[in-house]
Amino acid sequence: MYKLLLCWRYLKTRWIALASIVSVTLGVATLIVVNSVMDGFTSQMQDRMHGILSDLVVETRGTSGISEPNWYIDRIRARLGNSVEGVTTVVTLPAMMTFHHNGSAHTQQINLIGIDQKTYASVSDFSKYLIHPDNQSQLDFKLKQSGYAPEREALQPAGWEYRNRVEQLKKERLSELEKYRLLQEKIAAEQRNQQSNPLNENNNGTRSLETNGANSQSESLPTKQTEPNSIDSMLAGPRIPTMQLGGGGGRVFDASKEQRTGIVLGIGIGSVRGRDLAGKVKDYFFIRPGDDVNVAFPNAGTPPRAIDEMFTVVDFYESKMSEYDATFAFVPIEALQRTRGMIDPMSNVGAVTSIQIKLKKGSDLASARDALRDEFPPAESYVQVNSWRDTQGPLLAAVQMETTILNVLLFMIIAVAGFGILATFFMIVVEKTRDIGVLKSLGAPGSGIASIFLGYGVLLGSVGSGAGVICGLLFVWKINEIARILEWFTGREVFDPTVYYFDSIPTIIHPFTIVWVSIGAVLIAIMASVLPSIRAARMHPVEALRYE
Repeated sequence: MYKLLLCWRYLKTRWIALASIVSVTLGVATLIVVNSVMDGFTSQMQDRMHGILSDLVVETRGTSGISEPNWYIDRIRARLGNSVEGVTTVVTLPAMMTFHHNGSAHTQQINLIGIDQKTYASVSDFSKYLIHPDNQSQLDFKLKQSGYAPEREALQPAGWEYRNRVEQLKKERLSELEKYRLLQEKIAAEQRNQQSNPLNENNNGTRSLETNGANSQSESLPTKQTEPNSIDSMLAGPRIPTMQLGGGGGRVFDASKEQRTGIVLGIGIGSVRGRDLAGKVKDYFFIRPGDDVNVAFPNAGTPPRAIDEMFTVVDFYESKMSEYDATFAFVPIEALQRTRGMIDPMSNVGAVTSIQIKLKKGSDLASARDALRDEFPPAESYVQVNSWRDTQGPLLAAVQMETTILNVLLFMIIAVAGFGILATFFMIVVEKTRDIGVLKSLGAPGSGIASIFLGYGVLLGSVGSGAGVICGLLFVWKINEIARILEWFTGREVFDPTVYYFDSIPTIIHPFTIVWVSIGAVLIAIMASVLPSIRAARMHPVEALRYE
């Protein structure tokens, strides 16, 4: 009992112990905050990666693709059994997309992905990242009338509403151009008449030059003033003609009533995020649902040659991962196979570049991958089996290494607190030499003296880690409010939304992290008190009493 009383008395009366407690508290709180934020970012990054990538991918590196995908799918289901939740086929290839904006043509590299609209959502979270709510329930690659994220003013108008307005303005522009052409023809005819009879008599009998043609030449059609991001500015310069010949025996394509093959673009392809003059974060769209774009990609022949196809943008895809949103574009797999010549004319089966598989929750991803690798040896089948973690292995490993190194560095803060406890305990042993001698002369064993200082170390570590856990959890709970206060105080944004596509700082608190950080802090405090405890336990009572 005397041991606990002495520990508590030392803790209350020694102000130097407060510095050690504060050091442990700050170290524990910092570790909890950093791990919570890192876990939050890592979890969201992995969720968004996994949202577009299926659990397992069977793919080929050949240009012709997998010619018999159904045979592979049957073997996959037979090998994995009931652990398979969904399977789909995909065609992926590099492409170049061309679109017009403000009278200029712009070309951008994209990853063109042909998907099965009925089964692709069963292997990934693709649907929930689409803008239009109807496509979130079932994608059909059809342009919708409206309803594309109405809360985003910069995206309005969109869909058929936007397409019809553009086509109406095109027709009005073409009508004006036709009037201008007729006027030019009239002027040319009058000029020809003037050349055949250059002088005409006026009412006074004098001869004068014909001026009607000159007056006519001064006439011009009214021009429309265009503003950036307006529909008129989108029409300025060379645009895709409104009426084009289709492939059906000279049938005329009416863009105001028809659409081309649908394409879903990553939102980063058709927009850019920046700040206006007032400093407010805004999205600027230069492509909208309803626009037509031209996509050039290689065919499946040997050697491949470039072909191009017109597509109508029907929706945007926003995973908030810039790597995906700025490069991925999705089209119907049947249309892509037909255009590239990937459909076998004998069997009418289209080749694919990969087969994506989603496993049921709780299935062992590594075991399923190894089973498929055994089923399809690369040397024999010319296919490769990878999990989504294998595909993103370098990035995930880099994040894990960063977290580990950060934890090691931050644990040094607690280690510094441990050296402070060590120095404090040596001072206490020196100051309490006479008291130690008295206790030993009264019969206190050396182990009892050592346990006093060890208990003091446990008490310092426990109080410091407990206070650190409370402070760390409170900081994580109010981290976004604290970030706003820091922004107001410093005048600079702590969390720039133009760089990070998050609405708030993501945090995840794992109980295991709190436990190991707390236990680590207590162990460091105990280790710092071992040497002073041994020194106190080895003191001879007579020498201790003669110390002063």
